[in-house]
Amino acid sequence: MLLLLAPSAWAGSIVTREFRSEQLGRAWRYNVYLPDGYDGGTLRYPVLYLLHGNGGSLNEWPVKGNLQATADRLIRAGEIPPAVIILPDAGTTWYVDRKEKMESAFFRDLIPDAEKSFRVLDTREGRLIGGLSMGGFGTLRFVMLHPEMFAAAALLSPAIYDPEPPENSSARRVGVFGAEQYDPAVWKSLNWPVLWDGFLEKKIAVPMYINSGDDDDFFIEGEATRLYDRLRRAGQPAQLRIVDGAHVWPVWESTIGDAMRYVFSFASRPVIPAP
Repeated sequence: MLLLLAPSAWAGSIVTREFRSEQLGRAWRYNVYLPDGYDGGTLRYPVLYLLHGNGGSLNEWPVKGNLQATADRLIRAGEIPPAVIILPDAGTTWYVDRKEKMESAFFRDLIPDAEKSFRVLDTREGRLIGGLSMGGFGTLRFVMLHPEMFAAAALLSPAIYDPEPPENSSARRVGVFGAEQYDPAVWKSLNWPVLWDGFLEKKIAVPMYINSGDDDDFFIEGEATRLYDRLRRAGQPAQLRIVDGAHVWPVWESTIGDAMRYVFSFASRPVIPAP
């Protein structure tokens, strides 16, 4: 089922798709940014999977992040290629298989459905991923588990706390990292450091854009800097931006364009499918 949310004759649009996720055992919705010229065309486009933060929804990037206007502007200016952006609805799952099988659903249900339902490239070179806060946690985890699937990644104020989340983090309260109360052992078993060695052993470079506000409420500027340093020392391409601001939407709205310019510089251009 597709619902047109924001039609425009001169720019991109956002549609909503609903399908049944076998991994979640329920209907699942996601928003999709489609570039100007998508309807009626034949091109297959690079695709960015863009993840929201804790307690967010499929509508946060379009509404709070002004995503459509930013994507339209970058495409019109030739700063990124025409592209499709997938915006899944993940609630407070932290993109792991705990509260729901969200990690499995992302790879086994969402990506296949998007590639079947929309004209997006199904190659690593045509597939990007990014996310803010909880979505940054999910992005880093997905990239380290499956670097063969993504050409580049964007981590905006990523909630990648090492060794543990601060006391004010939602990770301690959402019922994901522990059966009834927060369990540090569960957090550590799912956090990125346990994936580090396996990621490097695959010897697949995934360029990463990492940012944070300099006054982040959860001190993520330190986490972002440490991850950047570790990636660089391991020979992994990365870019770090510490900007003015806290853990708030003005930071992400103002930097998503910079992040998209970076990740799309590693992506394929739209292609005409073979006859």
